[in-house]
Amino acid sequence: MDGNIIFGKNSVIEALSSEGREINKILISKNLHSDAKLEKIKELARQRGITYQFVAKEKFADYAEVNHQGVIAQISPVKYYDLDDFLEEPHTNETLIILDGIEDAHNLGAIIRTAVCAGVIAIVIPSRRSVQVNATVEKTSAGAVNRIKIIKVNSLSNAMEKLKKSDWWIIATDASAEDNYYDIDYTDMNTALIMGAEHAGISKSLLKASDYVIKIPMLQKFNSLNVSNAMAIITFEIVRQKITKNG
Repeated sequence: MDGNIIFGKNSVIEALSSEGREINKILISKNLHSDAKLEKIKELARQRGITYQFVAKEKFADYAEVNHQGVIAQISPVKYYDLDDFLEEPHTNETLIILDGIEDAHNLGAIIRTAVCAGVIAIVIPSRRSVQVNATVEKTSAGAVNRIKIIKVNSLSNAMEKLKKSDWWIIATDASAEDNYYDIDYTDMNTALIMGAEHAGISKSLLKASDYVIKIPMLQKFNSLNVSNAMAIITFEIVRQKITKNG
């Protein structure tokens, strides 16, 4: 049985009550009748900013042998880092990645693995409408999740504003941008690079709030690169510039 899953109302309440447990999401069966324990779960989840989702009973088919009581909590294999704590630390000419709406666990795992290789200091993910760090992400990253700060925030917009006030430059990627990714000088600033999901890209509000918008030029008319590949191209351009400048 998956060690990153907690079953049953009492167990989920205990996990929610423990600050030491990092919960990605709570699944609740649509067929479940409301009672005091279920309301307690929902209230604790709201207090901690944890998403709970009502799903069809078929979602629980793989757990038929356990007494899940129509409630499952998905536990993160890593402890998320707090953005405010991160910003209290000194940062000079660092790089972090902001991910807007990445839904595929394999993509997130690949991004984390590449980020560690490229010396990226942290990755910021939203608590909603995004895949969280789970067992698949951990495996795909080849354990890199344990070598980088993963920051989970309730609002990417608010996170960007905090980063800007702390001397981070926000650089977004968009296929219609005028500047190519190699036109920017990354060697003398803290860079917060935003990557969006393939099907939707970066939300318009985040694009508008960015300091720069860049693209990877394409020689063929094709949909786009995979987000993990695009992120690798840009982050290693940052690495190349830093190595070139520092000799």
